[in-house]
Amino acid sequence: MTTAETLIGIVGPCGAGKSTLEGGLKREGYRARAVVQEHSYVPDMWQRLTKPDLLIFLQASRSVCAARRHFTWTEAEWQEQQRRLRHAREHADLYLDTDALDAQEVLSEVVDFLRSR
Repeated sequence: MTTAETLIGIVGPCGAGKSTLEGGLKREGYRARAVVQEHSYVPDMWQRLTKPDLLIFLQASRSVCAARRHFTWTEAEWQEQQRRLRHAREHADLYLDTDALDAQEVLSEVVDFLRSR
């Protein structure tokens, strides 16, 4: 499957960098779609909506996500997001913690992974 044919789904908690990565991958010529699985009660909504060939899971800590997006989640709200993401996390082709990475570093890591496949 070529770069233009492969559909890449991107999931993770709010503030992990999904939309930013989607834009970067598209600029690199990839088909990518950020999926807001963290808002769905349906565990496999990411599959139903997107049907990706590859799934990228971006993780970031509660404190980092809150700082990036100015959220004030309670611990219970954060844990609920994590619960809703469990199915996607278990099926991800790449899991990447973005806490210590800037947007360009996340993009580079993901593109390196995609090129290695």
